[in-house]
Amino acid sequence: MKTPVKVSLITGAVVIVLVIAALVVVMLTRPAAPDPSGSAGALPGARTDSHVLDDAGPDAPTLVEFLDFECEACGAFYPVVEQIRADYEGEINYVVRYFPLPGHFNSMNAALAAEAAAQQGKFEEMYARLFETQAQRGEQQTSHTQLFRTFAEDLGLDMDSYDEAIADPATKERVEADRNDGQYLNVSGTPTFFLDGEKLELTQLRDLTDALDEAVAR
Repeated sequence: MKTPVKVSLITGAVVIVLVIAALVVVMLTRPAAPDPSGSAGALPGARTDSHVLDDAGPDAPTLVEFLDFECEACGAFYPVVEQIRADYEGEINYVVRYFPLPGHFNSMNAALAAEAAAQQGKFEEMYARLFETQAQRGEQQTSHTQLFRTFAEDLGLDMDSYDEAIADPATKERVEADRNDGQYLNVSGTPTFFLDGEKLELTQLRDLTDALDEAVAR
């Protein structure tokens, strides 16, 4: 007959083995952590398929913005970003990444519209249209899918291809890949900026321009 001490030791050993086995199973079956930089050759903080609006070359500083087309703060920052792009033209890379927030009813719909336009080489045009009309839409809790489709028509997109892209699960997966990377990088709101892979903590606009000036001067 086993003594209580021996029974306790054996039970404890069995529990430890089971815990280790469970951890091994979890480690083997859980999905890999997102790779925010994509594959080799991507700009810092971007994937190889990220949308590069300004390309000054691989040696130039890279500014990445995680944004939500329905985010009012992103909409307010849009003209500021456009001015920064003009001021630093030819000196920095500017990359846009999706981060649709769950609290905005049309965030994913807008991102899908932008990604569908990107497949026809019209990402920047749709990006601009979505922000320039954001104030007119407001925080409405109705789908704007048809409105975004009219934007695509106005941009001269092939509408059969656009509709196919909107319905294609791969388009949503592309958007979600950006969002997953953002979560991995501790993005919690929009807009959030990264400069050469480092998250910027901004309290005023000058913080951003000062960081860019320093990066350009290196």
